Amino acid sequence: MFWEPMISTSDPVASLLTEARDRADRRLDAWATRIAERQGGVLGQAVAYALRSPGKRIRAALALASYRWAGGTHDGIDGVLAALETVHAYSLVHDDLPCMDDDDLRRGRPTTHRAFDVETATRAGFLLVPVAAEVLAEAAGELDLPPAVLGQMAAELFRASGVEGMVGGQWLDLEAEGRELGIDELVQVHRGKTGALIRASCLLGGQAAAAPEATLLALSRYGERIGLAFQIADDMLDSTGTSETLGKTAGKDREAAKATYASVLGLEAAGAEAERLAAEAVAALDGGADAETLAGLARYIVNRSS
Repeated sequence: MFWEPMISTSDPVASLLTEARDRADRRLDAWATRIAERQGGVLGQAVAYALRSPGKRIRAALALASYRWAGGTHDGIDGVLAALETVHAYSLVHDDLPCMDDDDLRRGRPTTHRAFDVETATRAGFLLVPVAAEVLAEAAGELDLPPAVLGQMAAELFRASGVEGMVGGQWLDLEAEGRELGIDELVQVHRGKTGALIRASCLLGGQAAAAPEATLLALSRYGERIGLAFQIADDMLDSTGTSETLGKTAGKDREAAKATYASVLGLEAAGAEAERLAAEAVAALDGGADAETLAGLARYIVNRSS
């Protein structure tokens, strides 16, 4: 049996996580079928495999909660959730490659390059980027968003996935292996590698709802802080969790001699920093409809067990 995210269903935040995961997964499955048929061959199968990778879909949940906080109600938001998770899937396929983190396990199943091969996985990862653009454009049509708003959303999404975001952060992360980093350098790495797409998830939710600038700024501030808190929690889990509970190989950061929040600050101080960032994230929202859901997501992100 493949890994399933351990999410309780006894509170509103858990219900939102389940809803966002189901909404995103339905779209991702439909796109996986579409791409496999259109692309054909092993490459099409590899893209479909990556799109169908199970997960908690926290980025989708953040986008859905942000959309609702900004007043959005249309089911077309599902495509935005899927576009974000498609970009996330691309990052995971490439992160797992032997030239990067060299991992065999992702979310309880073989990584894409293990299920296929390195060349196929590399090409599949690249192909997921234009797929994300297609998914986002289709969603914008469903939401009846003007071209200018689609352009803003696309710019934000692909800025977060490029050299100013995930790609740049991953480069800094690899460059830092075996070196001691100060906290400022560590923040720079993870503001790009992890934080950029999480911030974009919140911002795209607001943009999809045609939110005013003040609301978008609040979501940007929330997303930036909760993105760093998410990474701190990940670092702590890598240090204390097991491969079974995490759905990926535990202890990889230590093996690669990577500087992490857990190694730089220590577990207790790292946990306190995650809590501080989560509190700042919630404060940035200053109340409003559905703010409690985003506040609950912040608590979940820093206290999760996988």
